[in-house]
Amino acid sequence: MGSCVSTSSRSTCSSGSNGETVSPSCFCGQKRTRRTFSDHVVSLQHLPSIPNRIFMNGKSRTSCIFTQQGRKGINQDAMVVWEDFMSEDAIFCGIFDGHGPHGHLVARKVRDVLPIKLLSFLHSYQSRSNGSNTTCFKGNLKRSDGGDSEKDCSAEDKLNSIWRDAFLKSYKAMDKELRSHPNLDCFCSGSTAVTIVKQGSSLFMGYIGDSRAIMGSRDSNDSMMAIQLTVDLKPDLPREAERIKRCKGRVFALQDEPEVPRVWLPFDDAPGLAMARAFGDFCLKEYGVISIPEFSHRLLTDRDQFIVLASDGVWDVLSNEEVVEIVSTAPTRSSAARILVDSAAREWKLKYPTSKMDDCAVVCLFLDGKMDAESDYDEQNFSSATLQSNHSGNAIESDDGQKSEPSLQRNFTVRSSEENDAYGRLPVDAERNEETVAAEDQNWLGLEGVTRVNSLVQLPRFSEERPNPEIL
Repeated sequence: MGSCVSTSSRSTCSSGSNGETVSPSCFCGQKRTRRTFSDHVVSLQHLPSIPNRIFMNGKSRTSCIFTQQGRKGINQDAMVVWEDFMSEDAIFCGIFDGHGPHGHLVARKVRDVLPIKLLSFLHSYQSRSNGSNTTCFKGNLKRSDGGDSEKDCSAEDKLNSIWRDAFLKSYKAMDKELRSHPNLDCFCSGSTAVTIVKQGSSLFMGYIGDSRAIMGSRDSNDSMMAIQLTVDLKPDLPREAERIKRCKGRVFALQDEPEVPRVWLPFDDAPGLAMARAFGDFCLKEYGVISIPEFSHRLLTDRDQFIVLASDGVWDVLSNEEVVEIVSTAPTRSSAARILVDSAAREWKLKYPTSKMDDCAVVCLFLDGKMDAESDYDEQNFSSATLQSNHSGNAIESDDGQKSEPSLQRNFTVRSSEENDAYGRLPVDAERNEETVAAEDQNWLGLEGVTRVNSLVQLPRFSEERPNPEIL
């Protein structure tokens, strides 16, 4: 998997060769004696063997992950949990839902490279600010009731600015690397991304597309409630639609699926992308589809219990409340992700028996940092399920594709099983910087739209009057 490591992150690679280390007082706010930033960097060429990083069905100290192939072909979902990310109290989690003929490759490429780029930009910032009085990457921010409140706000604003910049730059660099990749065709293939970093009591989130993150938390009556952390970035959100139309792209739904708005080329009824932001999909990057993430920061409390990241195969059939209920009542924490995927699979069969089930991928992160003690019998059951799922289509795939790996309201629209997608390629290099989403867009939440099964509709057609531009 060494080929999955970015070759463009020069600052990361050079730091490993120079043996540089990061000040233990930064990044975590506590003294560290075991792992340093460079420990990760040295191991990047052996990415799958990095300690405390999981990307296949299983569990870690604080989380469990599980994916299951749908009935549309190869599993295009990817997932990762990376504990001790950047520091011993930092955890990176991500879900990536690929689409298009090479979507599975795009999703895995982003899964492997995006965290590295985020580390690289944070390391670069730390190197520039080393020895100065700038804000360290401390996760345990707490507001003071005394005279230091203004200083606390200033420190929090500075921290947010650093993380926002790191997420924006890493997402931009990731999309740029995909566009110039010599062996990976991303012109009509792409991937969503919902990524979080939990450090201490701080939660930093960056996301594009329509994969979703929610949190299970206890209310004042000690009852579990669902809190949606991300917005489903669909083309019909007012701000997204305005940008796409301003860039000459078109947004409309097909007659046989009126609830599914899609993005179309200005000169052809293709490709019909059902999301407003994504990695790849360069055939639409000139026409309003962007890879600039939405960023948000949240301070966690003792009432917050767990976070669930999932691809839209789960949200197609389960509501946020149902997901929180399933995870909170799972017999063991380590089985929560698997049970959630199994529940989604059953709902697919009940609600849409004639439709193709979508791929499902789930990450469950428990915020108290604990996993339950299980019997050997429970462990063996989980291992057997994991092994069976891996044999059914979740094997590792390299970048060249030689092997296959395997809203508060429920979404209802599903394409029929007879439909077959076709794709093409059209190179475009366009990405615009813009501000984060306005408050009114946050209230929209993408709930009025629906999640679709097929992300693209058809291959763009090129006539003699409009030849295919030179492929990058």
